[in-house]
Amino acid sequence: MLHDNYGINEKGHLTVCGADTVKLAAKYGTPLYVLDTDKVRAQCRIYKSAMEKYFPSGSMPFFASKALSYVGIYRIIASEGIGTDIVSPGELYTAAKAGFPLQNTCFHGNNKTDADIEYGVKSGVGYFVVDSTEELLALNGIAVKLGKVQKILLRLSPGIDPHTFEAVKTGRVDSKFGSPIATGAAEQIVKEALSLNGVRLCGYHCHIGSQIFEPEPFCDAAKIMIQFSFDMKNKYGYEADIINLGGGFGVSYYEEQKDPDIEGNIKEIADVINGFCKEKNIKVPVIFMEPGRSIVGAAGVTLYTVGSVKEIPGFRSYVSVDGGMPDNPRYALYSSRYTALIANKADKPCTEEYTVAGRCCESGDLIGEGMRMQKAERGDILAVLVTGAYNYSMASHYNRIPKPPIVTVSGGKDTLAVKRESYEDLTRNEL
Repeated sequence: MLHDNYGINEKGHLTVCGADTVKLAAKYGTPLYVLDTDKVRAQCRIYKSAMEKYFPSGSMPFFASKALSYVGIYRIIASEGIGTDIVSPGELYTAAKAGFPLQNTCFHGNNKTDADIEYGVKSGVGYFVVDSTEELLALNGIAVKLGKVQKILLRLSPGIDPHTFEAVKTGRVDSKFGSPIATGAAEQIVKEALSLNGVRLCGYHCHIGSQIFEPEPFCDAAKIMIQFSFDMKNKYGYEADIINLGGGFGVSYYEEQKDPDIEGNIKEIADVINGFCKEKNIKVPVIFMEPGRSIVGAAGVTLYTVGSVKEIPGFRSYVSVDGGMPDNPRYALYSSRYTALIANKADKPCTEEYTVAGRCCESGDLIGEGMRMQKAERGDILAVLVTGAYNYSMASHYNRIPKPPIVTVSGGKDTLAVKRESYEDLTRNEL
């Protein structure tokens, strides 16, 4: 069943965390996001325990909430004792509304406005991850005006190619994110940061990409970042207290993929860091990481109701559902591959191959092509697995379709976490 939180019950129905998905669809309607919060917590604990075990005191994971942002997720993350990274004032507002301890946040973004910066400083965010010299100077001015000294990490580009697909390579020299080490820009922004009174440089940040299953790219990035810290110590007398290695561990979306060994990977990264720091005769920095997809991805399933099954002889067969690219744009954007099945026939063999089409007036509104699953009929419940990350958070109102609700499941019990949008919600702000 791809992940250990999915199952099949005595009725032959797909279950998530022990909850019957067919019953959930009947109770809440479709489309429906289902989130297994027990799985979320389990993943948080893997990261937290491994980082505490292998990295220096103070090291911790920060959940990358761009993967899934709503009030309830911040409450879960806070209760697990880990931090969160936020990439917009909207995410910051949501975290604050949830009562999240904002000192445990990293505020990202490659183009923070002055209003964003002031909001973040006043809110008490833990670290600004500074992306450019312009942001650095703006942040310094605002912090001085407010009578504060803001802790910062500088986002750097280590030039690592993680061998993943183009859309999620963010650690290379040619990137909209960060200051490249190779060009000298990173050194210049360090020199600038050390000269300012409104900020306190705490260390460096990098993020090399997503859907990475092996530890080697992180090990390479860590060595580059520590070498840079060593060079800055020799030139300017500043040694980084924190190295943030960002996120990027993958999750299996289909059978051919295998989930990474998170604890094993973290141990291997730690061994490399410890060895390299010993070689350079510098202290081992506190390590932050920013897992997102690998915490919430497998926890999610999206349920749809089948409308039509259209066979085009000699070409393909389409299954049309009552959702699509507004609730899951990842196939349209990235050709992201998913596993799907007929939830009310989960115990039956997957004998058919379908293109799953959404309801939008758009030929590109597809959730997947060549998807093997049980024979589909009108009224069946179609489940798309591993949709906890970058589905709700990327959802849109294309074709004026309201966003689905989120139902959380824990110990087999379901709870409404986000209400289904109404048509009235679509026009609420329109005059």
